[in-house]
Amino acid sequence: MIGQAPTTRRQAVAKVMWIVVWLIYFAGPVAELFGEDHSVATRVLGATGLGLFVVTYFVVVFRHMWRTQTRAGLYSALAVMLVMSTVLAWFLGPNWLVLFIFTSVASGVVLPWEEARWTIPVATVLLLAVGMRFPEIRGYYLFAYGLPAMGSGYTMVGVQYLIRTTKELRAAREEVARLAANEERLRMARDLHDLLGHSLSLITLKSELAGRMLPGTPEAAAQQVADIERVSRQALVDVREAVTGYRRATLAVELAGARAALRTAGITATVDPALESGPRGLPSDEEGALAWALREAVTNVVRHSGARRCELLLTEEWEADERRYLRLAVLDDGAGPPRAQHDGNGLGGLRERLALADGRLETGPAPGGRGFALHAYVPLGTPAPSAADEPATLP
Repeated sequence: MIGQAPTTRRQAVAKVMWIVVWLIYFAGPVAELFGEDHSVATRVLGATGLGLFVVTYFVVVFRHMWRTQTRAGLYSALAVMLVMSTVLAWFLGPNWLVLFIFTSVASGVVLPWEEARWTIPVATVLLLAVGMRFPEIRGYYLFAYGLPAMGSGYTMVGVQYLIRTTKELRAAREEVARLAANEERLRMARDLHDLLGHSLSLITLKSELAGRMLPGTPEAAAQQVADIERVSRQALVDVREAVTGYRRATLAVELAGARAALRTAGITATVDPALESGPRGLPSDEEGALAWALREAVTNVVRHSGARRCELLLTEEWEADERRYLRLAVLDDGAGPPRAQHDGNGLGGLRERLALADGRLETGPAPGGRGFALHAYVPLGTPAPSAADEPATLP
């Protein structure tokens, strides 16, 4: 992803290939170098100079990607590239003016805007000055070399600015998530304190009172013990209700989390409009079961499938028992289920959660034979028959 260092060999190869592909523009200088107009000594010196230029270019760009460089080292490398561009183009021909474009691009990549806005025009002006030496290209070299040098350099400045902005945005999101987690932790601590503080204080006082009443007045001590049991049971109910409220999942919240997880994993998500709008009138237990199913299914897609696309569907279906069900389907185009398929802890717990809501879970290969499909069903209330549908009663 943009603004992130490669974490796998595949990502590193992709970034390297994105840089290497532009070397195709050296085809002109290489073809001219090995033409019939140059001697063997000129070819050797030209090939050596071109190789040194390419090595310097890659060192500057790759070191900038993976580590911080000193300002003196950057300017020294860019100066070497500029001098070599001038010398090679002056003595070997107009096709070598393309080296100035690479110098301009390197300036836009490794230098901040405050400095690159001067070095890019310098490289472009020097390109135009050297190009005046070749009368055969004076009619078009400004457009063939000058404008690309200026435009490519400033384009890379924009790309670097986008990368820095992306890094700052990603850091800001991480900070917001951390602050939100801290705030939720504090809110939970406050709620638990409010729920348990009074109850535990009362239990402590009644325990001390019951201890003082024994063994003189056992009846009064028994009453205090009964009060302790009542208060502790009520405190346990309050805590369970609070924890249930924290853990209650909704389709809207889980859909937002699923989108973020799939986008982060580089998986294209296709979401049914019915799922985006959300089911209306669905009881909280059934909606919670579908929300947990969506979370578990997307987690498996991200972790295990290796998929490129994922489809999320929400439909209503009538079963053979004349019951109406709401079906959540999660389909991917990944590796598919293993041959010896068995439910792990996640799917096993999901089956149990759906069973509590009188629903069921079905898994298997996706349509077409490639990928994995998860279907979660929860029942919907059957609409009451209208008066027109009721059989007429005989008088």
